[in-house]
Amino acid sequence: MDNQNISVEPKRNIPRDLFLHLLAIVTLYWSAISFVALLWQFINYYFPNVLASYYSVSYSLGLIRFEVSSLFIVFPLFVIVSWYLNKIYRREAVVRESKIRKWLLYLTLFVAALVVVGDLVAVINNLLGGDTTARFILKALSVLLVAGFVFGYYFDDVRRETPSKLGKPFAWVAGVLVLVVIVWSFFIIGSPNSARLIQYDQQRVSDLQGIQSQIVNYWQSKGALPPTLVNLSDTISGYNAPVDPQSKVNYEYNIKDVTNLSFELCATFSKPTQKDTTRALYPVGAGIDQNWDHSAGTVCFARTIDKQLYPIFSKVK
Repeated sequence: MDNQNISVEPKRNIPRDLFLHLLAIVTLYWSAISFVALLWQFINYYFPNVLASYYSVSYSLGLIRFEVSSLFIVFPLFVIVSWYLNKIYRREAVVRESKIRKWLLYLTLFVAALVVVGDLVAVINNLLGGDTTARFILKALSVLLVAGFVFGYYFDDVRRETPSKLGKPFAWVAGVLVLVVIVWSFFIIGSPNSARLIQYDQQRVSDLQGIQSQIVNYWQSKGALPPTLVNLSDTISGYNAPVDPQSKVNYEYNIKDVTNLSFELCATFSKPTQKDTTRALYPVGAGIDQNWDHSAGTVCFARTIDKQLYPIFSKVK
């Protein structure tokens, strides 16, 4: 027998195919979820829920930063892996018809179909319940469009024997949409330097709240206001009055009226308070119900201890 006449088919690289197809699907899901989550945060920002008893713009901004970070990394990875898979399809047509790819694509179609159906059910249910706000409608529409976009493309692709010519337009449209929402997000969250300054201001308010709590505790324990912040130091508890996180300068403490227990705490802030963040932005604790709104620059907060609300601790004989 002439061995030269025997044709040998190229060996399939199953682990490679599984890895690439799984990576493509996971990055697709991640990108789609991050995109929708980003749109939802935009909607929360521009259409706040007036019936909500607790809303944090700061928390929303944190989610926006996370979703933008995800899209920065995950979406380009999805595009690169998809492009590489299409190269393999052209070179090895059998890979395109592999059961691994078929199962993952039909799983994607199944998930997308469930999302679309669930979204439509939620729309009807909320409409019957009287919720016709722009906030809800926009959120439902964003989910419907993204899920429908993914379902339509892959439903068309899975029926074809050769790669669809819609691949490049799909990638370009998706890329432009992702770029638009990323750029849009920076108009809301600001630059990294701006975010850093806001974090400094958050820490300043948290420090002032802690100092205020210690001043009240000092009064209840000793029956007088502390002469200086140094007097708040406690070697047992380990407490020392914090300093400004950026400048490392001591916060300003001034006694205004010893008899009426009035004092003020001052700090220098980098930026004015963001709207609607005061209640939810700062940690729960002493002074959370008081006003900590501030402008940029040095701001003093006047406080008076109510002797009935904060009586002196009774001494054990």
